[in-house]
Amino acid sequence: MTDRPMPSEGGPADRPTADRPTADRPTADAWAALGGPAELLDRVGFRGPQDVLPSGLPVRRLARATVAACSLAAAELAAHRAGGPVPAVRVDEGAVATAFVSERHLAIDGRTPVSFAPHSGFWRTADGWVRTHANYPHHRDRLLAVLDLAPDAGPDQLAEALGKLPAEQVQERAYAVGALAVAVAPVSAAVHPLVERRETRSAPARPLGAAPVDRPAAGIRVLDLTRVIAGPVATRTLALLGADVLRIDSPRLPEAEDAHTDTGFGKRSTRLDLADPADRAVFEGLLDTADVVVTGYRPGSLDAHGLAPDALFARRPDLILAQVCAWGWTGPWAGRRGFDSLVQAGVGIAAHEAAPDGRPGVLPAQALDHGTGYLLAAAVLRALTDQRTDRPGGRHLRFSLAGTASWLLHGIEPEPKAAPRPGTEPYDPASRLTETDSAYGRLRHALPPIGYEGAPVDWARPPGRWGTDTPVWR
Repeated sequence: MTDRPMPSEGGPADRPTADRPTADRPTADAWAALGGPAELLDRVGFRGPQDVLPSGLPVRRLARATVAACSLAAAELAAHRAGGPVPAVRVDEGAVATAFVSERHLAIDGRTPVSFAPHSGFWRTADGWVRTHANYPHHRDRLLAVLDLAPDAGPDQLAEALGKLPAEQVQERAYAVGALAVAVAPVSAAVHPLVERRETRSAPARPLGAAPVDRPAAGIRVLDLTRVIAGPVATRTLALLGADVLRIDSPRLPEAEDAHTDTGFGKRSTRLDLADPADRAVFEGLLDTADVVVTGYRPGSLDAHGLAPDALFARRPDLILAQVCAWGWTGPWAGRRGFDSLVQAGVGIAAHEAAPDGRPGVLPAQALDHGTGYLLAAAVLRALTDQRTDRPGGRHLRFSLAGTASWLLHGIEPEPKAAPRPGTEPYDPASRLTETDSAYGRLRHALPPIGYEGAPVDWARPPGRWGTDTPVWR
């Protein structure tokens, strides 16, 4: 297989030039990093409240740029499949802010899920602070065990044990046993790419017929091998736009069903054990006719199952493979487990947002997760268009939470406080929420933020029970 970088490959370091609009630089930078035609940027506008996602970092600008890029990519594909000009993109910043904390707005029969378990959070250590993530029981059990605590030890006992140890020692001991703890670090000077793109050898993509403007991804088959937030937000967005998204999980890995309820809209979900010959045969049949594969696991962790990029492209040179990880694709931390909260701690966001008393802070949303999710969905949509209008062949797309964090820290300029848009009401998330009946009960949930002329206003189906769908394409 011969690979070559995609034209215009780049990230936040690509500055706008005289022939690129500068009205909203983060949107222009994201669109350029995705290889989007610069002339389409004049289709993008924003509306709604501006008093959203307040932070010491430009979180609002990141959030609206990622959704705008995704909306424009959807509009571009819609124009290709429905005919006519690219629809105008109008992003509602209130809808963006609400969607970026969708997990906090979710209610299930009136019950609000808990985002973080008691053993997850910031803890003072002998020389600083550490951030733990113990939402999954196996991660909690490993963390307690490596600190020589009983399996039923509570948060107070955890705090006492951590207070006696240096932060980096906790971090490395946890890493060695598969637990999750990261020392709170100062702002990192490292710059990771926002997206890495390459195209594989030329191969004709499956022809697509006409599709309605509100379903530009209709007929696209997406194998969803992701968990938690970033990857599932991307595939939830592709499902919104009409793709047939089938999420596959191992029966050996537990899942938090509340998290699945938030990100499972529009998708179907099944469980297959890739080490079992019968399940593997089912998976191979699905892979043979998939258009897109999205993975959200650590680099190399799926290679043993024949899912290494080179193996996939040797088998399917027309495939779109989109991958997301926590810490980037190269370097000493590439193979480590990670979540948004841990990356915030490890790259210096938590230190940047610290309180006056020195306690580490957080962003107003898990913006690394959500922002990366919308960028990944945008990249897939752009690849679908590119394959059929410009350069046939496979596409390999790589994202990381660290890359999005680097963009936030180093690639987006803060903006002065703007005067409210004329006629704009103060931000109220209630108008961006709705209720839907589901297999889990009555759901209150955030509406999708994708905004272009003719865009869908809600998902076609609520989330089904995790892992219970038949593993077949629709």
